[in-house]
Amino acid sequence: MVTSGTYRKLHHFRSAERLSFLQDSLLRLADEFGWNLQAWAVFSNHYHFVAVSPAKAESLKPFVQKLHSETALAANDRDKTPERQVWFQYWETRLTFQKSYLARLSYVHCNAVHHGLVREPPLYLWCSAAWFEQKATTAFYKTVMRFGTGRLRIPDEFEVQPPPES
Repeated sequence: MVTSGTYRKLHHFRSAERLSFLQDSLLRLADEFGWNLQAWAVFSNHYHFVAVSPAKAESLKPFVQKLHSETALAANDRDKTPERQVWFQYWETRLTFQKSYLARLSYVHCNAVHHGLVREPPLYLWCSAAWFEQKATTAFYKTVMRFGTGRLRIPDEFEVQPPPES
C-alpha cells in the first residue's frame, strides 16, 4: 500500500479535471511499471493505492517518482509555477497478511467517505470503489467493504476539498 501527500498539504489537484489527470496518470503508470492496482483513491492533496506486482518490488520507487514528476510538471505548468514543489513524500507498507490486505482494500475504497466527500464509496469518481463493485464477486465485495479499518495506522491527516461544482 502506498500513501502520498502534497507538500504542505496544498490542494494542487482540486478541480475535476486535475483529479482525473492524477487518476489517469496513476492508472497508466501502474500499467507501465507492471503494478496491478487493487484499490486507489486520489484527492486534492493526497492519494492511496494498494497494488501487487508480479515483477520485482524495486520498480515501486521509479513508478512513484515518475508519477510525481509527471503530475507535478503538469500542475506547475497549468499554474505557471515551474519551480514549485508539489509532492512531499510517500509511505509504503508491504502487506503480508490477508487481514491486513483486506483492511487496506476496504480503507482505500472507502476513503472518500472517511473524508466526508460522499455517503457511499462508489459515488466518488476518483477512486476504485465503483470499479471494484462491478468487477469483484458479490461475496468478496461484501467481505472487503465490511472489513474493519479502525485499527489501521495510515498517514491520512489530510483535509480534502471537493472539486468545485461544474
